[in-house]
Amino acid sequence: ILLGRPLPRSSAKDERLPNLQALPILSSDALSSVAYATEAALGILILGGSAALRLSLPITVAIIALITIVVLSYRQAISAYPNGGGSYVVARDNLGRNVGLVAAAALLIDYTLTAAVSLMAGTQALSSLDPALLAYEVPIALFMLLLVGWANLRGVKEAGRVFSVPTYAFVVMIVLLTVAGLKDLTFHHGWTPDAPPLTGALQPIGLFLVLRAFSSGCSAMTGIEAIANGVQVFKEPAPVNARKTLLVMGVLLSVMFLAVSTMGFMYGVAPNPDITVLAQIGQRVFGDGSVLYWTLQISTLLILVLAANTAFSGFPRLAAMLAEDHCLPMQMKLLGDRLVYQNGIGVLVAITALIIVICRGDTTVAVNLYALGVFTAFTLSQLGLVCRWWKLRGESWQGRMAMNA
Repeated sequence: ILLGRPLPRSSAKDERLPNLQALPILSSDALSSVAYATEAALGILILGGSAALRLSLPITVAIIALITIVVLSYRQAISAYPNGGGSYVVARDNLGRNVGLVAAAALLIDYTLTAAVSLMAGTQALSSLDPALLAYEVPIALFMLLLVGWANLRGVKEAGRVFSVPTYAFVVMIVLLTVAGLKDLTFHHGWTPDAPPLTGALQPIGLFLVLRAFSSGCSAMTGIEAIANGVQVFKEPAPVNARKTLLVMGVLLSVMFLAVSTMGFMYGVAPNPDITVLAQIGQRVFGDGSVLYWTLQISTLLILVLAANTAFSGFPRLAAMLAEDHCLPMQMKLLGDRLVYQNGIGVLVAITALIIVICRGDTTVAVNLYALGVFTAFTLSQLGLVCRWWKLRGESWQGRMAMNA
């Protein structure tokens, strides 16, 4: 009754998704990070005082440049590894088993943080609408965790149906926010940036502070690898469809991230513990209490909750690959009646719940821990591809190697 009728093993291929469903199910984490990546960078910059917030735009541009490189690099990884070209596979095949396990450990940790941060950030979007909910953030996050876990236990195709609408709704709302913001800046506000609220400096504005803000803002890059890991989710020709979807995701992520950071800079938005940066921008552009403002916040809540689905897609698959290599218990590679790795999903639910309880619904520490897992996995993956092109050579190998390097 809860999970649906058992599916025959022969229908596994029928569970593959078209691009329009695969995009939200594998990209919800990356696209939803727009809701908190700018805020993560501003949260570090504010330590240098309100004057340091002017650095948010250059840092955003640098992050977008890195997103572009990583997206193009993973398109090459999909071509080289059409059955799934995540960091673990690439590092294991080109740098050795132990280095591959380091990449796998970084990814597994990152997936658990993805699920926890997405759910906690979703509750913060909700409490931005009604501060009375601040005291109930932990139970709300745990309830939504159970819903996401249940949807995934029902199977990939059903999860794709559930997650398509909120993801596209969030993209549409960010587009509307951007268009309305540009109209306001052009005809009413003017293109002179507002001064943020005056705040004294706790640290000098130096290279270390800028690099910390950069690494925190790189929380926007979480989930980029999910498509390379989940090539087998796509309908045939799977590698071609995965490469197209990855490119679309990269363009959407970059444009949305730049739009939010630019409007935050122009409207002089600063971090506020009671209301998110995106909500502050929505109030300025749409008006506090307007239908569009409420729609923005609800769509943000939904995509942040559902962004955890990227972790529920990636964690069980990676755990199954590690079990196949005898590095995790063999039970992790067993398919359940609904053709999903139900043991991996169960483990992820348990670990994510523990993180939410320990962090008490606050994303601050968990967001900053993203950098460790993200950059470890990315670096080892790209280093592995550099070694691969150096050994195999082949057509245009110099350009491919340069991109990964």
